Amino acid sequence: MFCTSMADVAGEFGVPYYIFFTSAASDLGFISHIQQLHDESGFDVAEFEGNELAVPSWARPIPRWAFPPNIVNKEWLQLLYRIARVFRRARGILVNTVRELESCAVDSLSFTKVHPVGPILNLKAGAAAAGGGVPEEEAIEWLDRQPESSVVFLCFGSMGAFREEQVLEIANGLEASGLRFLWVLRRPGPEGTRAGPTDYQDVREVLPKGFVDRTAGVGRVMGWAPQTIILAHKAVGGFVSHCGWNSTLESLWFGVPMATWPMYAEQKLNAFLLVHELEIATEIKIDYRNGEIVTAEEVERGVRRLMERDCSREERLKKFSDCIKKALMDGGSSSASIAEFIEGCKSSGGM
Repeated sequence: MFCTSMADVAGEFGVPYYIFFTSAASDLGFISHIQQLHDESGFDVAEFEGNELAVPSWARPIPRWAFPPNIVNKEWLQLLYRIARVFRRARGILVNTVRELESCAVDSLSFTKVHPVGPILNLKAGAAAAGGGVPEEEAIEWLDRQPESSVVFLCFGSMGAFREEQVLEIANGLEASGLRFLWVLRRPGPEGTRAGPTDYQDVREVLPKGFVDRTAGVGRVMGWAPQTIILAHKAVGGFVSHCGWNSTLESLWFGVPMATWPMYAEQKLNAFLLVHELEIATEIKIDYRNGEIVTAEEVERGVRRLMERDCSREERLKKFSDCIKKALMDGGSSSASIAEFIEGCKSSGGM
């Protein structure tokens, strides 16, 4: 989705090109809409001061706080507009979503042929943790000893990491909750660099004094984790997530309830979709701003709410979990969409 300069190569050879969009169809709709408004009427979303913006791919207006945080960066915004224009010229767009999950968004995208082909997931991914956290095998063995649906899993993606002040608040909130937890805790890269998170040699250096010992009976803290393997475990009953689209689809696939803590990119849009449109998630801090401190009380309240039984939410989650699995089966919506894409390529000489 960001390699749109390859469209020029397709043009040189006189062949059609397709886009693989790895985020939600609703996100694609948001990008396309603000680009269209900009090109047709000079609308500048970076200077938008309203409380919410109506977007055709969404069932309800999007609040200003849910806009991607980089949208105020004019240079980044111009890049986004250029990418969206390439999207519009594509022969079609394959989106990693399921029609039944985002029917409003899929049906609204009329500027090109949209093929919802998801969920495209690597469900067997797993790698041993590096560094001083709990190794993968030990974490799974620990989960094996926990009651079914009793553990809160906290994981914030490949770029998700917090400074020490926020780590202390999360730790205190988890301890106060008394809930079982498995927490993926990683060291942020140096300030002012693009370096990604790394694992701590010893997580005790950043946690409250005595935390590991006091919570030894109910919790584990580890470095890089095999997320799909953990989400698939019967002991996991809730997932505190940054709401990256892959993580969202994985959580839906395994039917694990989510609590949202979006951090960057389009994650606030995904969180808004989960909490307010699909109504299958709760929130820790849905309008989180980078550098903001979420208090221990907010963490405690959020994880407790996540682990409480909510029959209507559970029914909706199960419905969507079932539908995204059926979508890939013979006769399912995504399976049919993939077949339609292939036939379209054949008929146009694109394969």
